[in-house]
Amino acid sequence: MTPRTALMQTLEHLDALDPDHLPVVPLDAYFTGNDQEESIAPNQWEFGRPPIRELHARFQAIAARPDVQGVYVGLHQDWGMALEDDTEWPAAENIHILTSADEPTVLSWLDGLESDGASVGWPYGQHAAAPMPAEGFQVFSVFWD
Repeated sequence: MTPRTALMQTLEHLDALDPDHLPVVPLDAYFTGNDQEESIAPNQWEFGRPPIRELHARFQAIAARPDVQGVYVGLHQDWGMALEDDTEWPAAENIHILTSADEPTVLSWLDGLESDGASVGWPYGQHAAAPMPAEGFQVFSVFWD
């Protein structure tokens, strides 16, 4: 099974589980096999946002920090368009970082990613299968225009 097929199956399952909230998947589940630069932050691609491989590596480094519980990708409302076209990767809206770090620290991790910042919480509500932050941790959602 290809990484894209596995991702699409996971997304369909998550959508059926909680159709009122956008799915959230682990960082590597979204980025492994993804070479479509416009699948996340398309408005910043070629305008300062690093290539998708570098974006993945940067968030992997964040995920490896001792003050980070996990890093997840929040899907865009149009992710389902990839169900109709096997050549398309499902669109992502944001990246969620579960961390005990404060906001200035989290924002410092984003230097050079051309993001529009990070806000506390799940911007479109928490999906039923999304991870719960451990005690002392919170969710920061990294977003792009």
